[in-house]
Amino acid sequence: MAASVWNPDLYAAFRGLRLRPALDLLAQTPEPQAEGAVADLGCGDGAVAGALRARFPDRLLIGLDSSPEMLARAQGYDRLEQADFTLWTPETPPALIFSNAALQWAPDHAALLPRLARFLAPGGVLAAQMPMNFMAPSHVLLRRTAAELFPGRFPDERSAPPVHPARSYDDWLSPLGRVELWETEYMQKLAPDATAHPVRRFAEGTAMRPYLGALSAEEGERLTAAYDSALGEAYPLARDGGALFPFRRLFMVLQTPASGS
Repeated sequence: MAASVWNPDLYAAFRGLRLRPALDLLAQTPEPQAEGAVADLGCGDGAVAGALRARFPDRLLIGLDSSPEMLARAQGYDRLEQADFTLWTPETPPALIFSNAALQWAPDHAALLPRLARFLAPGGVLAAQMPMNFMAPSHVLLRRTAAELFPGRFPDERSAPPVHPARSYDDWLSPLGRVELWETEYMQKLAPDATAHPVRRFAEGTAMRPYLGALSAEEGERLTAAYDSALGEAYPLARDGGALFPFRRLFMVLQTPASGS
């Protein structure tokens, strides 16, 4: 699909729900046994910067993202870098590579995750969290609706999920150190929205972004209206007009061996 611009305002509308998994990941991230910086990969608008700074106050904090629109909003870092993290090579080995809901946008995790881990200083840590909602109704209905409205213009709805089963990451990362993996399903309560189904409003800033970026304004309105309608049965509205939106995420923490161990 065509590349599209990130909208910081749409993304930030659900800042609290998007931040909670990052804080849960950070709570399980051990102190690196290495000197070096903390790199926030896919830092977006800097939502996690404050928490990373509080946890690692004496380390250089680097925010890295490919979106200039997001980086323009990011604050709290010692340094910001605009880069594609699939091509990124750090100047010096970091002590921690932290990534909240970003790596799912990249292909070939079998190569990417070990590559990132090998950048770490001995005793360093790789900590990442990724959404696992590819087969949830929200995402299936989006792909199906886009395919029905615009045949042949988007990937098939049966395409493979971007995030693999936990055992795959264990296979790829275990040779490099001690790995911990877990999954959590967040029961997100979305507030009422007078002009949209709450789940569509949540998806607008992330899952819908590549679709809307590849469509004209009129086509985007058609997709939005049809998607709104399709979501009603899968995610019934509560009495107040809000909706309960289950959202599953995969977490991983790799601790590499310290020098001499």
